[in-house]
Amino acid sequence: MATGHEGVNRQLSRLRGRRGAPTLAVVPLSVPGLPDVPPELAGPVAVALARPVRDLPRADALPGGVRYEPKWDGYRLVVVRTGGTTRAWSRQGRDLSARFPDVVAAAVAQVPPGTVLDGEVVVWNGSRLDFGLLQQRMVAPAGRVGALAAAAPASYVAFDLLALGGADLRDRRLRERRAALEELAARWAPPMQLSPVTADPDEARQWSADFRPAGVEGLVAKGAATRYAPGRREWLKVKSWETTEVVAGGVIGPVERPSQLVAGRYRDGELVVVGRTSPLSPAQSAELAAVLTPAGPDHPWPERIGTGAFGGGRLSVPLTRVRPDVVVEVSADAALQAGVFRHPLRYVRTRPDLEPADVPEQ
Repeated sequence: MATGHEGVNRQLSRLRGRRGAPTLAVVPLSVPGLPDVPPELAGPVAVALARPVRDLPRADALPGGVRYEPKWDGYRLVVVRTGGTTRAWSRQGRDLSARFPDVVAAAVAQVPPGTVLDGEVVVWNGSRLDFGLLQQRMVAPAGRVGALAAAAPASYVAFDLLALGGADLRDRRLRERRAALEELAARWAPPMQLSPVTADPDEARQWSADFRPAGVEGLVAKGAATRYAPGRREWLKVKSWETTEVVAGGVIGPVERPSQLVAGRYRDGELVVVGRTSPLSPAQSAELAAVLTPAGPDHPWPERIGTGAFGGGRLSVPLTRVRPDVVVEVSADAALQAGVFRHPLRYVRTRPDLEPADVPEQ
């Protein structure tokens, strides 16, 4: 695992963004009587969100100029370090502290009380990110988490600072929060890491290409003059065209042993069929079946679907409709026709960290 950590640390050191703004004071790791975080940041914490866009925004597209960051392939995690406790909260408000004891221990050692960090937890497998190893933490019995953490340690990549010294920083502009985060992170060592940032779109594109082999999903664009907006999609994300997300709307075969996934996306509020996968392997079928639930009578799709392109053709097969609450990542050809994938999709994995609202609309 050290190879992955060392490699990304060299990249982060070389690509660390400009400061360019006065920093907020950084407190030492312990101060007698240090205040706790504000009550609304004690956890769970509502986070700022990103909406997908097809093209990288211009440098002047957002207030104060755009700041570009890598989009890490992990779980969103907010670390809350108070005077008495340290917790790690998911985007959905779950306390994941027991799932990532290595991240919690690192935060206790390296982050001062009164601090709230926003970032991504990832797991390295050699020189690339491994989402499968990350998912194992989420589903393993509690007694196995320690062994998983020892075998595949997690890293925490911070990209925003929501509180420092007990003060709420969400009303500060991004450039100020970032400057304070950089100063705070200057003392960190793995597994605590600082996500790089740049104001240069050409450099951002180069990152997207250079980091892709390591499993970085794309880029996130944020306005340097913007405040932190919980629950709002003011950030923009540009994903690699190699993979995308769809909603599991149905399957071919029984829900307990699906042979193909029928993919959906929302168009004007209606769930529509946008493609289907090639046949699933036994392992993929089992993984998908474990998270699917049969649909109720209000599902909008028919009971049969055509076997031809786009679900048409004279022949049809039964469609097992499922509750559209599961997001699946697929590898997709960029060729579309009327918003539908022209060629079969390749199943990659389920995405329990995402919700249907996170899937791009057609």
